[in-house]
Amino acid sequence: MKRKINIAQSKLSLLTIFKIAKSDSDIYISKESINIINKSRNYLEHKVKSNNKLIYGVNTGFGSLCSFPINEDQIEELQRNLVNSHNAGVGDVVPEFITKLILLLKIRSLCFGYSGVRLEVIDRLIKFYNKNALPIIKEQGSLGASGDLAPLASVADMLISKSFNAKHHQTPLKLSFKEGLALLNGTQFMSAYGLYCIVEARKIYHLANLIASISLESFSCRKESFDPLVSKIRSHFGQKNTSEEILRILNGSKTFFSNDEYVQDPYSFRCIPQVHGASLDVINHVESIFQIEVDSVTDNPLVFSEEDSILSAGNFHGQPLAMAMDYLAIAISEIGSISERRIFKLISGERGLPLYLTSNPGLKSGSMITQYTAASIVSQNKQYCSPSSVDSIVSSNGQEDHVSMGANAATKLYKVITNVHTIMAIELFNAIQAMYFKKSFKNTSVTISHLMSHMQDANCFPKLDQTDDNPVRKEIDLIRGFVSEFDVLSFLNIGN
Repeated sequence: MKRKINIAQSKLSLLTIFKIAKSDSDIYISKESINIINKSRNYLEHKVKSNNKLIYGVNTGFGSLCSFPINEDQIEELQRNLVNSHNAGVGDVVPEFITKLILLLKIRSLCFGYSGVRLEVIDRLIKFYNKNALPIIKEQGSLGASGDLAPLASVADMLISKSFNAKHHQTPLKLSFKEGLALLNGTQFMSAYGLYCIVEARKIYHLANLIASISLESFSCRKESFDPLVSKIRSHFGQKNTSEEILRILNGSKTFFSNDEYVQDPYSFRCIPQVHGASLDVINHVESIFQIEVDSVTDNPLVFSEEDSILSAGNFHGQPLAMAMDYLAIAISEIGSISERRIFKLISGERGLPLYLTSNPGLKSGSMITQYTAASIVSQNKQYCSPSSVDSIVSSNGQEDHVSMGANAATKLYKVITNVHTIMAIELFNAIQAMYFKKSFKNTSVTISHLMSHMQDANCFPKLDQTDDNPVRKEIDLIRGFVSEFDVLSFLNIGN
């Protein structure tokens, strides 16, 4: 029997939501949430029928057409027209898991009871979610301000589409007043990308520490940079956490704690606590922003039945998310940047390592081009880190005159995350090659030995000193697959 999870419960962590979407669990809403939803809808219906006032998005046009009144007998047509006209997304298809998160977060937001939609709308969305019946959403089209209008129109289209409903043995819904706008307004496109990237960013941080630990051993680095006394007098949380984690990973190493041949290490090794740690601090900050967002209502207008008020405001504006995702992209890009510098040093023929990590340089090029590949990806990440949130283009005939461009921040961040997985795979490939030439496999820590055992079990442990025997991309692809799927949090016993 499938596990059932109340998606409307308060304070679900980002990781919990991520795990719900990853699982095959069904979702439901509690009787308490059902009562709140019905109360909100009943209040809205009473307001519409008991007075002749224009209520934005309920009995008016949308955007710059907000002053155009709509007759009651035109409400269903208005909703249908809204969904069809706004379903204008283009470009690549959003990854399936992100799409599932978008649907999950939209359901969650509607369940809080400030959107004024009927229970049957939410029930249908839940039914589709539980069947894994997902819409096709395109990446491009949202300005991240009136909510993610174009991508969320694809979610709304599921409810009214004859073909989609027939495929899943349902009758299309006829949307009533406010429902089309409640579905289209909202930050769920941005929120879903951000949630996914935050969870992956945290994994990247710990993976970066794990892989960097192998590089530290392989490059005969000193332990002083990680001494608790260093962080004691510069007490940034991330720096302290990184130093402690590196020391735990390398605990028991017979090489790292006895290295004293070289007086000082390059910054890409010596400053791991400061650089990785700064990225962790950003991850924690951005997570706090998105935790608020997934517990929020972001459509418009907002229905406050208890306070007898319907307010048209701006909770759909994605500026907090756009700025946070721009910041996170920079933080994760920097983890990739410093990783590439360690790759460069590992293959440079220094500290007893052969040039390009091959026993026959000249005849063989070894790992030479792996650094080119990493460098090209680092450069691309720098381009992706140009902030989206500083841009704005006027839309809706001037009514929507400042937008966040948060959707572009979201898709760029996703690409940075993907790229850094690849860079880390290249560092791991070269760090293991360097360990082979240093003959330090038997002297490493238990944690690193266990990592290598996991790689061998996954059939992705690199062939040692055989880089030229086959296309090296095949080795990198295998390790990249391992890096992206490896449960580093469980491996390092990191609490949830």
